[in-house]
Amino acid sequence: MIYHVTATLTQARAAELLQRLQDGSIAGQRPDGPELVASMHRAVINAEGQAEWSELCYCNPPLAHERATVLDHHFTDIRTTPIDEHRTVEGQPLMEVLRSLAARASA
Repeated sequence: MIYHVTATLTQARAAELLQRLQDGSIAGQRPDGPELVASMHRAVINAEGQAEWSELCYCNPPLAHERATVLDHHFTDIRTTPIDEHRTVEGQPLMEVLRSLAARASA
């Protein structure tokens, strides 16, 4: 099933999330790592400051493993809605936001 996900990024953990996305630790996670990485690359920060993305997941409840291993550590207020296909959402790419926040944190 594909879900539309909205969540609030925990900005204080942005650098850690970026690192985990880049170093392969999330991609190597089974069974959902590659889809989780792809989802974060699809994600945007919308005009209201919320992260939005679509993600394929077969867990019940939705995103159970993803939440336990990654999402709950880096996002709050996670909400899922079933959808028929991946959607493009308007906003600033999450990866750009993560890079910006990580650079600010290391300055």
